[in-house]
Amino acid sequence: MRIVVVEDNQSLRKGIAYRLTDDGHAVNALGDGEEANRFLAQEECDLVILDINLPGMDGLEVLTNLRRRNDPRPVILLTARSATEDRVRGLDAGADDYLVKPFAMDELAARVRALARRKDVVPKRSINLGQLTLDIETPQLLRGSEIVEVPRRELSVLIALAAADGSPVSKEALLDNVYGIGSETDDKVVEVYVSRLRKRLADDGIKILVRRGIGYALVAEH
Repeated sequence: MRIVVVEDNQSLRKGIAYRLTDDGHAVNALGDGEEANRFLAQEECDLVILDINLPGMDGLEVLTNLRRRNDPRPVILLTARSATEDRVRGLDAGADDYLVKPFAMDELAARVRALARRKDVVPKRSINLGQLTLDIETPQLLRGSEIVEVPRRELSVLIALAAADGSPVSKEALLDNVYGIGSETDDKVVEVYVSRLRKRLADDGIKILVRRGIGYALVAEH
């Protein structure tokens, strides 16, 4: 699934994005309400994870605007507020589910799976890349029934790029996917992994493009 995460706390936003990407989803992570409002008015996704307390425009207003456009995409609200009236306001505004901070990532993942089942959307467990198949559960890269040998860290970069479905992924996000949130590893190591992947996958028609100032995007010829 393609999931939009809107959360102004950078550490939490990165943690949610890392977990969802690891589960095989494509993630767009935003930190501002007005930015999210514009993004959701223009871009497609399958599910929205939306914090209530946001700079620029609060999450309830973003949600209200979404429903005013008759947009049926499911929304999970996040908030530090635990009062019953806040939960009621969120659900009345059109939220499909609600999580109070702090919460376990396993619980969030379970809520995402539940909404996916309700909307008949099945999370991807494998991704076709032209002649190759990226098995996210194993994880491994296959050419037909043959396993393509890819070192673990390069494979982590490939999974993050493939899950983004053509959208650019920042160096920081790729680094988090390889080493975990908060790693102090120099992001130049990502350039090394991308360079190796380009050489390894060139004969299969897979390109990794640079989106200057944004990150890398994977393109597979079909």
